[in-house]
Amino acid sequence: MAGHGHSHGGGGCSCGGNEGSEGTGPGGGFGLYLRIDKDNVECLNEAREGSGQEVLRAWDERTDRSKYVESDVDQELLFNIPFLGSVRLHGVVVMGEEGGAHPAEMRLFKNIPHMTFDDTGREADQEFGMSHDLTGTLEYPTKATRFSNVSHLSMHFSKNFGAENTKIYYIGLRGDWMQAHRHEVTICTYEASANPADHKTPSFTPQTHLIS
Repeated sequence: MAGHGHSHGGGGCSCGGNEGSEGTGPGGGFGLYLRIDKDNVECLNEAREGSGQEVLRAWDERTDRSKYVESDVDQELLFNIPFLGSVRLHGVVVMGEEGGAHPAEMRLFKNIPHMTFDDTGREADQEFGMSHDLTGTLEYPTKATRFSNVSHLSMHFSKNFGAENTKIYYIGLRGDWMQAHRHEVTICTYEASANPADHKTPSFTPQTHLIS
């Protein structure tokens, strides 16, 4: 989508949120906001700088309609969301504005850091036609094979239901998080010739943490 008419700033909209437990119930699995690299989140075409951070928050705060992000020069919004480790993304919830400002299409891309609107012409990993959701009860399930190893998620809201601008109140991400492990290597110095069998690197098996 080269030559896009936006003058979009990649304003660093870091996702905030309560670091406490999400608890149990319908929203118990939507805790991946805790696993986001908050300092490096980007939200392109937001009308108010930093407002994108306000929609990536705890499930039990989703109905606070004083917090929202609204697009600036047209209908589009683009989020770049890096994670602190690897994520299996199972589903997405998006709460929007009643009427024409609610997003009508969502396109997901995995592992493309610092994506811009010029990059959105490529094929998405998954696309959704959206319905109005004012309560955060409609979940869009992702393809397990496509989103089993995600370190970075881009969310492109390409159009809405007819309004000049798009408004979003809450984005919830449901899935599993695997902590990134560092593989430590011990370097030994030998006076004589070294035996390759003596140089061993400890192996680590990633552990999956279910966010609940």
